Amino acid sequence: MVFAAAMRTFHGMSPIDELRSTMARLRGKDGCPWDQEQTHQSLARCLIDECSELLETIDEGDMPHMREELGDVLIQVVFHALLAEEAGHFNFDDVAADINAKLVRRHPHVFGNGKLETSDQVVAQWELIKAGEKAARGAAPDPDRLFKPLPPRLPALLLAQAVWKQIEKKRLPAAAAVDEGSVRRRAGAMTEASLGRDLFELAAAAQELGLDPEGALRRHSDGVVKAVETKAREA
Repeated sequence: MVFAAAMRTFHGMSPIDELRSTMARLRGKDGCPWDQEQTHQSLARCLIDECSELLETIDEGDMPHMREELGDVLIQVVFHALLAEEAGHFNFDDVAADINAKLVRRHPHVFGNGKLETSDQVVAQWELIKAGEKAARGAAPDPDRLFKPLPPRLPALLLAQAVWKQIEKKRLPAAAAVDEGSVRRRAGAMTEASLGRDLFELAAAAQELGLDPEGALRRHSDGVVKAVETKAREA
């Protein structure tokens, strides 16, 4: 396997270049009708599905299938980059160069001077650098918004966790919207098995009543954010 990869590189085409060439051929004049019809919008659900399948292999520790699913996610990146290149916006090399530059820029303790000892210090520095980048782009922070924007497609459970993480991290006044004592008591008695059981029973009860647990949790999390921001402005 290593020898084969080395030979491809020797002949001037790395595996990623081969993949990009294959994708370009599929999109080309004599290529695949399905691939030729795709857009960023039509591929959006494919990306979600492929990421979900990758997460499943990670949960199961299934290395052979993880390798396969990583490839399925990678082709989505290559596909979107090719669509953008066709439209004259950017290409795959631009994507790779940008993320590499960001990693170097946000890790000055590795690629520059200074040294950090803990992951908490790394996260704090990352946020400071990120805020500086936004300011340099002229993106002024909203003084009335304490919570950083979260992806709108984030599943409701992950959204709720992200909101609580920001409350904890920034020590925001959550008492008006969250029973923090109840959160602590639940955390003290919770196991992965009990969490799974409770979530399943809540989902089953919602089904019995014809309620949408995903929407209910998302709306409640939005309400928590608004209540915390309102309380902070009044303080």
